[in-house]
Amino acid sequence: MPKDQKGKFTPIKGKPSGSGKEGLGLRKSISPEELESDLAMTDKYTMGPDELQPAVHMRHPNRDTAKKAVQQQNVREAPADKTVEETFDKERPAIAARRISGRPDREIFTSLAEQKGNICLSIYLPTHSSGKEVNEQQDLIVFKNMLQKSQKLLEEKETDASLIQQMLQPGYELLRDDQFWLNQQEGLACFITENSFCYLQLPVSVQEQIYCNNSFMLTPLLPIITCYEQFYLLTFSKHNARLFLADAFSMQEITVEGMPDGMADVIHFEEKGNQMLFRTGSSGAGEGANYHGMNSNPDHKTDIANYLEEVDKTIWKEVLFDKHIPLMLAAVDYLLPIYRKITRYQNIAEEALTGNFEHEKPVNIYKQAREKMQPYYEKRQKVALEKYYNGSAGALTSSIPDDVIPATYYGQVDCLFVEKGSHLWGTFDANENKIVIHETEQPKDECLLNNAIAQTILHNGDVFILEKEKMPAESSIAASLRYP
Repeated sequence: MPKDQKGKFTPIKGKPSGSGKEGLGLRKSISPEELESDLAMTDKYTMGPDELQPAVHMRHPNRDTAKKAVQQQNVREAPADKTVEETFDKERPAIAARRISGRPDREIFTSLAEQKGNICLSIYLPTHSSGKEVNEQQDLIVFKNMLQKSQKLLEEKETDASLIQQMLQPGYELLRDDQFWLNQQEGLACFITENSFCYLQLPVSVQEQIYCNNSFMLTPLLPIITCYEQFYLLTFSKHNARLFLADAFSMQEITVEGMPDGMADVIHFEEKGNQMLFRTGSSGAGEGANYHGMNSNPDHKTDIANYLEEVDKTIWKEVLFDKHIPLMLAAVDYLLPIYRKITRYQNIAEEALTGNFEHEKPVNIYKQAREKMQPYYEKRQKVALEKYYNGSAGALTSSIPDDVIPATYYGQVDCLFVEKGSHLWGTFDANENKIVIHETEQPKDECLLNNAIAQTILHNGDVFILEKEKMPAESSIAASLRYP
């Protein structure tokens, strides 16, 4: 440090030695955290001891500091711009994402179909319950992209900016919910209005789709709504028996009170002298137990029949006594005819699964059973198509959109057939019975096929989504009518 003429030490001008960084506005006493923040600010805004970064704008020291306050006062006194006020200042109630519990059925479908409004946004995307897609968060990324596309779509429709934020915010909140994305099924559907955000987890995969109109797009739900048939599945062996209830998409085990735990729970073997005795009845024996002499081994067909009779008696009493849906059997081949002979249930399925299923996972058993039961699920569609063909020469069928679509609104349609993946754009005024169909989507158009499907369901009709080659006529829509 240099000395002055009187011999006193004086600090040099500029940046002192040491750390090499004094910081902006460094005080005599500063905490380590404040020092770190101060040094970060120095690096951001300066290039050297006395040189600012080129991008930093320095206000003139003689600027009018009262100018901004005057401008703000003038803004407050000036008439408000309605658009700006509505976009940024208007308070809107926050909404949260709500899960629609249960599998989509006609009741849920009807509730969604009856919702109408200025904006009804539908989002569909395929999801995954396991695998690398879950580990890599692929579903989350797809959903985020679809939210961004939805925002652009709403902007194109000149929707208020604050309303867009309100509608989509619950979706962005779902992006932060890790457990939500770890517990998906095969598909996800979101139904969004100005003041609600609901979602459905689907047991079937769906294509990515965004639809915005005055009603929701519900066509992708049809494979679930229309496949409501169920069947029972009984797996049995000499060691156990299990009963399942299955539908078109999954299978759940039913707890049956009193179900025998294998043959040993029904037939008990005891030695008495040189003769083998067996006792039929519950494992507790007690009153009502019957003893019989036996010279054969425990695998004798009579013993097995007694055991299976107890299984059949139990599931009949606890579950099947008032049921009429098919019961599929799954067992090793020599047990199947024994059960068919002794059962009192009248709806045993012709198809059966052959093998030992004692240690098989239910999901694997279901896949085999569902494949065997495919004709059962196609039966109602087959009957509906035969009805259409038989009446195609009369007045109770039609494949002309101008006739079929109005008929769905008036409850005339008994069975509706719609080509898979097809759209028909236009408008229909039910009050004036006026329909307009366009070759391509026009402003304010709706998908008339989607609306026809919804109206048919609302009027308790059946809907079948078919591949083009399976349609009963060369049209994207056809119907069997209740009356001409």
